Amino acid sequence: MASSDFATSTTATISTGTPSVNISREATWKAHGYHARKPQPHHLEMEDYFAGPRDMARHSKLPFFMRLHGSVLPKMLLPLLFIGGWATAITLISKFTRADLGINSLLLTVLGFVVGLALSFRSSTAYERYNDGRKYWSQLTLTSRNLARLIWVHVEERHSESEELGKRDLLAKLSALNLLNAFAVALKHRLRFEPAIEYPDLEPLVAHLDLMASTADQVALRKKKQTPWKSAGEYLGVSFAESNPRKLIKRANDNLGNPPAEILTYLSSYMEHVIQEKTMTVPIHQTWGFQGVGSLADVLTGCERVLNTPLPIAYTISISQITWAYVLVLPFQLYKYLDWVTIPGTMLAAYIILGLSKIGTEIENPFGNDVNDLPLDDYCRELAADIDVMTSTPAPRIEDWAYAPNNRVLHPLSATGFAGWEHRSLEEIREALRAKATTSVKSIHAERSETPLAEPKVATV
Repeated sequence: MASSDFATSTTATISTGTPSVNISREATWKAHGYHARKPQPHHLEMEDYFAGPRDMARHSKLPFFMRLHGSVLPKMLLPLLFIGGWATAITLISKFTRADLGINSLLLTVLGFVVGLALSFRSSTAYERYNDGRKYWSQLTLTSRNLARLIWVHVEERHSESEELGKRDLLAKLSALNLLNAFAVALKHRLRFEPAIEYPDLEPLVAHLDLMASTADQVALRKKKQTPWKSAGEYLGVSFAESNPRKLIKRANDNLGNPPAEILTYLSSYMEHVIQEKTMTVPIHQTWGFQGVGSLADVLTGCERVLNTPLPIAYTISISQITWAYVLVLPFQLYKYLDWVTIPGTMLAAYIILGLSKIGTEIENPFGNDVNDLPLDDYCRELAADIDVMTSTPAPRIEDWAYAPNNRVLHPLSATGFAGWEHRSLEEIREALRAKATTSVKSIHAERSETPLAEPKVATV
């Protein structure tokens, strides 16, 4: 709603019953209970290297092969240590005993082909789900912007009838636009299995709505603070330390409903209201409004499909078993050719093979809190900022911009504004348009041939 600009030291004059006084804009907004959006820090804490999603606004100058943030290496440390110990044991036994543990490398070739197919299938299906998730959020952003513009521009504010009625229409429009923000934030929490309502980014947007989850025990739905050992285990990818993501939902004794779907019913009621009040009278606008609500429902269903339809568990188990079998057999096949180099060679191969498998596992659910998951928080903030910019000024009227004196309607042919061309004849305007088209073609040819083009003569009044 408010931007950080409201916290500047500029002054505003307020006229009251007493003489006018100058007070800072910051004091004005704080006095009325307004607060600027909290800025998002771009520096990384240590735990940010292991948890996400990654901040897309942050830039790193390090080459990709030297970066740790976003890599699966932290979750590969324990498997690599185990593989290193296993390869060391095989090498020591083969080196200092009479036991010959080496086997023919033909098995390496056969298993390598199977492992390659398995990893290719795992990576392609995981990225397909990741891409589907991004497409649905792009559709959410597009639909929300279109609906916001439709409501802000094409829903009438009846200021001409009465000041109170006009203010009521304006505040109702803002309430509907807040529902668009609420839908995005509620969908984000639902996809992350966060069923409560009292989240700082959600509660102010839905506190006035009669949602099913609002009546649930919010204390029981709060996440408990993790112990350092459990957090470390999750950072290192220890499966025994990972909690069931649906634990909070399973713990609830109340019907938590579906907040995003419930929010859409309120948005539909607003569309019905403006039709009944005759503040949106154009039929195509009414159709677009309900189509937009339906498109948001499609986004909700699509995201739930991606979330609740993972790769069949049989494939997941089989691919995991195949990759681990291949890595564990590697030292037996490499020792005859690499001797002591078997140990680092096996670890390098394990990092490549198990790393690709781990990436597939991480991006299979693109809505979580892993480093490589979609930055849903950023998407929600961007949508809210776009709506804030749209509502920062009244809906534009054509006389405010098209008829403006500095509207150079025939740029770059002419620097004359709208008023200057308005006093010209229709034949002169048509002739200028033909000249503009000819100049544009010459400019294109000049750019292609890298030949400088003489500046066109600027028409004057």
